[in-house]
Amino acid sequence: MTDQRVLYVIACATPAAGDVGKLVGLAQDRGWTVCVVTTPKGTRFIDQDALERQTGFPVRSDYKQPGTPDLLPPANAMIAAPASFNTVNKWAAGISDTLAVGLLTEAVGLGLPLVALPFLNRAQAAHPAFSRSVKELREMGVKVLLGEEGFTPREPGHGDVEGFPWELALKALA
Repeated sequence: MTDQRVLYVIACATPAAGDVGKLVGLAQDRGWTVCVVTTPKGTRFIDQDALERQTGFPVRSDYKQPGTPDLLPPANAMIAAPASFNTVNKWAAGISDTLAVGLLTEAVGLGLPLVALPFLNRAQAAHPAFSRSVKELREMGVKVLLGEEGFTPREPGHGDVEGFPWELALKALA
């Protein structure tokens, strides 16, 4: 048995995903072994090669074939950041149609520490499904960092990633 603390960072298709290496570095500085998993569309926003060099693990975005070895160690905790509107809603509804959301839905049942740091605009945040999903995730024990306690949605068309509060996601795991 190992004392290795393994954190899965689940990155979704948002402009903030391009900076997910910042979260990886912060977590590594705190002693975490970090693996990155993205949604299929999230791969368009990240530098996969750089993240693989930074973590020492492949970036996964799809399910592995049955019977093939898993190249990632099992997670002790997960942070969904940046968590998109789509992922938050699918996660809360239990829809696991991608590896990323499948891992998050499974982690609820495993009782792993879970943090969601959404990145979306005000119009998306105002959609009734989103507020229901945030409420449901919080009831499941997920720490959803939104508003004063996390990310404040901006106006549509202003997807500025400057100041995205990566460090809050790690503090929420403590």
